[in-house]
This record gives sequence, structure tokens and C-alpha cells, in this order.
Amino acid sequence: MTADPAWFADRARLEDGNWLFATYVFETEREPREAAADLCREQSTAQWARPGVTEDFRPRHGAKVVALRTLRSSPAPLHPSPFDGPGPFATAEVVVALPAGNFGANFGMLLTTLLGEGTFFTPGIATIRLTDLQVPDAYANRFPGPQFGVEGLRASFGVKARPFLFGVVKPNVGLDPASFAALAEAAWRGGLDACKDDEQLADAVWSPLAERARLCGEARRRAEAETGEKKIYVSNITDEIARLRPHHDAALAGGANTLMLNALPLGLPAARYVREWARVPLLAHFDMVASVSRAPGFGVESAVLTLLQRMAGFDIILFPGLGARMRSTEAEVRANIEACRRPLGTLRAALPVPGGSSVPGDLAGIRALVGGPDFGAVAGRAVFGHARGAAAGAAELRAAADAVAGQACAF
Repeated sequence: MTADPAWFADRARLEDGNWLFATYVFETEREPREAAADLCREQSTAQWARPGVTEDFRPRHGAKVVALRTLRSSPAPLHPSPFDGPGPFATAEVVVALPAGNFGANFGMLLTTLLGEGTFFTPGIATIRLTDLQVPDAYANRFPGPQFGVEGLRASFGVKARPFLFGVVKPNVGLDPASFAALAEAAWRGGLDACKDDEQLADAVWSPLAERARLCGEARRRAEAETGEKKIYVSNITDEIARLRPHHDAALAGGANTLMLNALPLGLPAARYVREWARVPLLAHFDMVASVSRAPGFGVESAVLTLLQRMAGFDIILFPGLGARMRSTEAEVRANIEACRRPLGTLRAALPVPGGSSVPGDLAGIRALVGGPDFGAVAGRAVFGHARGAAAGAAELRAAADAVAGQACAF
């Protein structure tokens, strides 16, 4: 069987403003060129003409293979499953051009195209992973992007020439609002810029969002008066969509000045909806990212999800960082950092925050990866589990941040 040439194109002949370029690595028992052609068919027109009608929707609506290379050939699959045939197997990398007109500036339809049924059930493709997404400026500009970005965050909160310091108040589940606010106040006084709700804490019976925001707002203002620095309380408003606006209003009325959303569980369309009317910075937590990015050879690289969260409008993006707990490689962390700041139309750069219970000794390594101080560090137990209390833990983290602020850029 010969691959239909209608599914192939010279990238230089495509109008870049009308096409997104998605890179996949897939494993197949078929000839890779045929499998890649079928991937394009499944991601776009599928049946491209009606019986008895002279038409062909592929020139306008068909996805196109613009690059293809075989990475490996083997008698056995890298990632075996009960549905594999006798082989042999090829692992290939393909760049697929996707016509933006098929899905528009619509996160639901974009994700359906990139990571939907057509992608993962292409005949003969055993495993597939989305490894990169190149978005043209004209398409990126149809999304809101960060409202503040790194420069706006620094201007709003007065954090200059050093990393932003976030603390996740611990214990993360079970604290009453008064105890939560007391811990936050101690950490702010010790030197943290921001105290935040944990991703597992939103509007809970034992800690109603409105009450927690009110007490944290009072504590934040006291800490600001004592330290002479602006402080940030990050309220997690994740909930059913109908509850987002009321939670936003209650959090800000109480004293929150940044909002957190569990971006993927909530959904990027819902996050974009909040961005349209929120007037404070938005922080994205990385829940669910590992469930679709960690399995080798399957799913999507976490940096692609970071890029999409930036497009949705998040100013601050947490993603899995270095260390045994997060199980992320240096290359993965660097790719996420670049997804926060690489040129993307007129969209502002987001603040990258490699997550995973940072300790003071981590900051120099993160700075080296970033190539400067434009990042955030987020600590939990290093501050709130400190033997001498949250203020002492925060002071140690702040000392580390001040130290790396003066380091020369290694790049």
C-alpha cells in the first residue's frame, strides 16, 4: 500500500499563519509514511468526499505531513500491549500541519484535534506522544494570554531582581481559617512573597473560602505594615463552573490578590472564562499533568500543556520540577520554562514555577536553568514544617533568594 500524496505538503508552501505544527513520536507496525498519512486523515477530514459527488476537502481542511523520520526499527515494540501484532516495529517522528480553520480559537476543539480519538486510535499506531506544538502568532493572538506576565507581576508586587517566593500553607487539609491565616502571617513576616492554598483546598466545610480569605486578607495587611513589602495571598477558587464567579468575588472581597485554578481538572475553556473578567493575576496548578505526560511513549509532553495554559491566560504556571519526587528530567523542566517565555505573538511571558517542595538549596539550580531570576520557587514543608517555625523557614528561603539574585547569568 502506498501513502496517498494528498496528505503530504512542503512546509514552506503553507501559509504559516493558518497552520499549527504538532510534533508526534509514534510506534507502528506499518510503513511509517502510511501510518503518518492515516494520522493526518484521522485528525482532520477522515472521509474526505461523499460517494457520487466530485469533491475533495483535503486541500483546505486536510492535515498534512510536513516532516517525517524513522528513529528506530525493531522486531519488538518499545511499549508492548496485548493488541500488538507480530511486528517488526518502527518508531517515527512526524510533524503534522493542522489547519487552524478546522478548530478555531477554541480550546475544546483544539485539544480534540491534538489529543483526541483520531490521534490515539489511528489504525496501526500502537503508541503516540505529542512532543511539541508550534503556534503561529496570528493564532496565538486570538487567545488572551497572561494579563500581567512577569513584568506586570514585578510591578504590581514590588519583587525586583530576585525570584518570587511562594509557600503552600501546611497542613494542606484540615486547618481552620484562623490557624491557616496565622501560619501565613508568620511566613509573610519571615520573608515569603506569597502564601497559597493547597491544590486540595478550595471551599471546604472546615475552611470556607470566604472566611479563610477574610482572615488571610487581614493577616496579609498586618504583614505588609510590619515588613514594608507587598504580600500575596493566593486563593484557590477551583469548583464547578457556576461557582467560579461567586468564589472570585468572595476571595477578592476578603483580601486575596491572586487566584489559583487547578487548570486541567477545571478545564482550559473554564480557565479562559475566568481570565476574561478577573482583574488579578492567575496561577495554574499542575494537577493531572502527570497522568497524561509521565507514561513513556504515550500522551503529551508537559511543556505543551504549559504552553496551552499560558495561552489561556495564566500569569504564573506551576509545573513538575527537578528531584526524585517530581521525576522530571532537566530537559523537561527547561522545556517548561521555555514554554512560559518563548515568543508567542503578543502574549506576555508567564512566570515559571518548577514545583515539588522546594528547599533553599534548590534556588541556585533553578536559576541556572532559567538563566536569571525570573522564576518562582514554591515551598511547603521547608517553611511550614521548619523546626523553628514558619517565620524561620521563610527567612532561610528568602536568604537563598537574595543570594541567587546577585549571581551572574551562566548563559
